[in-house]
Amino acid sequence: MKMSKYQEEARKTAFYPQEYNIVYPALGLAGEAGEVAEKVKKMIRDGAFSKEDIAKEISDCLWYIANLAHDIGYNLDVIAEINLEKLRSRAKRGVLSGEGDNR
Repeated sequence: MKMSKYQEEARKTAFYPQEYNIVYPALGLAGEAGEVAEKVKKMIRDGAFSKEDIAKEISDCLWYIANLAHDIGYNLDVIAEINLEKLRSRAKRGVLSGEGDNR
């Protein structure tokens, strides 16, 4: 499935007050990312590992990312290309590791 098609389908289930565009999905993404981290933490603590549970939490993150991107006027295909272009540039300049957004 193309990212933009996923985004289109995810929009059909995006029911949140329009005055909270950007804010609602950004906060939801933070919460879901925390749930991903929580699953990984429990994997370390308990030795239990469920790829499916982690995948489900990642999928929740994707829903919020899709809707946040929509709220700022981007489709996910463009967002994905922006990220890959940034990484290609860093690789070309030998700065994949390190700190800071503008390396």
